[in-house]
Amino acid sequence: MNDNCIFCKIANGIIPSATIYEDADFRAILDIAPAHKGHTIILPKQHAANLFEIDEETAGKLLPVAKKVAGAVKKVTGCDGINILQNNGEAAGQTVFHLHVHVVPRFEGDGILPVWPQGSYADGEAAELAAKIKAEL
Repeated sequence: MNDNCIFCKIANGIIPSATIYEDADFRAILDIAPAHKGHTIILPKQHAANLFEIDEETAGKLLPVAKKVAGAVKKVTGCDGINILQNNGEAAGQTVFHLHVHVVPRFEGDGILPVWPQGSYADGEAAELAAKIKAEL
């Protein structure tokens, strides 16, 4: 736990929250500034600033928790869909530097999240980039 991290304090029960799920590794809370009612944030109890810092074991447990939480949010809110969103770095929209996953209920035509313009690749560019990325794995 990082004593200077507000999400560490919430995840570990030091700061109260509207908790909807908790286990040994995670706490899921209702976002205090929701895109829609039911918007939930899943917080690992172990501090990691972003996806690149989380350990493999905790990372492997995160998606099953998101699936469980998303199913409950969908059932209770009656939403038409769910966004699972996780930002890494300021350029990606991260504002609190403790890894967290948003579970956002979505309704047809709500317009709450931006849709990015679709780009394209020049001939051969996608294959070249894929090869470079693959080499880093």
